[in-house]
Amino acid sequence: MTQYIPGGQASGNVELAQRAESEFMEVLRLEPNNKTALVSLASLNYLEADGATGLDEKLRRFDDAASWYEKVLAVDPQQKDAYYSLGVIDWKKWHPVWLRTREHFGMTPDVSGPLPNASVRRELMERYGLLIEHGISNLEKALQIDPGYHDAMAYMNLMIHERADLRDSLEEYRSDIALADQWVQKAIDTMRAKARAETGSRALRVPVMSPVRRVEPVYPPLAKQARIQGTVRFTAVTDEDGQVQDLQLISGHPLLVESAREAVMQWEYRPTLLNGKPVEVVTQVDVNFAWPHGTRIVY
Repeated sequence: MTQYIPGGQASGNVELAQRAESEFMEVLRLEPNNKTALVSLASLNYLEADGATGLDEKLRRFDDAASWYEKVLAVDPQQKDAYYSLGVIDWKKWHPVWLRTREHFGMTPDVSGPLPNASVRRELMERYGLLIEHGISNLEKALQIDPGYHDAMAYMNLMIHERADLRDSLEEYRSDIALADQWVQKAIDTMRAKARAETGSRALRVPVMSPVRRVEPVYPPLAKQARIQGTVRFTAVTDEDGQVQDLQLISGHPLLVESAREAVMQWEYRPTLLNGKPVEVVTQVDVNFAWPHGTRIVY
C-alpha cells in the first residue's frame, strides 16, 4: 500500500493496490475486527478515489472508503481520524458542485454569496443539504474527541463557508460566514499554541533577514481548488549556522500553513554575528498565496 501511487494507471501500480487490498481482506478473514486492516482498507479506497479520473469511479471509491470508515467506528467509536475522514469525503462530494455553480453564475473568489438564484439554492439544498450536515456532524465528533484537531477545524470552515451560499437570507449567510471564520481562528490559535510549546522563548530578535537560499512553496492543490488565498506569517528561529530550526505560526489559513512551513524550513540564512560570534536569532517571515498567480515571499 505504501508503494501505491494514487492515480497512476501503470499495470504494476494498479497491481500494488490490488495486492494490498487482497492481503488486508485476508487479515479480516482471520480476524474480522482487526482495526489496522479496516483503517488500511478505508485509506486505500480513499487514495484510489482521489486518484480516479472518472466521476462515477471517484464517487464509488469514496462510498467504499466511507463504508470502511464506518466499520472502523463500529470497532472503535473513539477513532477521531475516521470521523474526520468521513467529513472530508462528504466535502469532496459536495465541493465540486459548489465550485461549478459559483462559476456558472460568474462568482469569482472575491464575490460574496449567497447564490443569486433562489430556485438553484433550494434545489442544491434538497440534493446536498443532508450530505453537508452529515459532514459537519462527523467533523464535530472528531473535535469532541480531540478539541485541538486543527485539520478538522479547517474543514469545518470550508463546509460552513460553502453552506452559506445556499442560505435564503443575507442574515443567515452572514451568520454562517462568521461561524466559518471562527473555525479558521480556532485552527490558527491551536497551531500557534502548539508551535509556541515546541519552539519555546528566544531572546535575540532580528526584524528583517533575507535568506541566501530559499525554496518556493507549492500552492496546495486543495487550497487552490477552494480559491483560498492569503498570507502565512511565521516567527522563524535560525541557529548559529543560519539554518531554520523552528517556525512559530503567527497567522494564516490552515490549508496554506503546511506548504509554507515545508518551504521555509528548507531556507538558509547568512549567520548573524554578535560580538564577532554567530548566534541564534528570531525573525519574521511572510509567505503570500495569491490565487491564481501562485506564491510570493515577503521578508
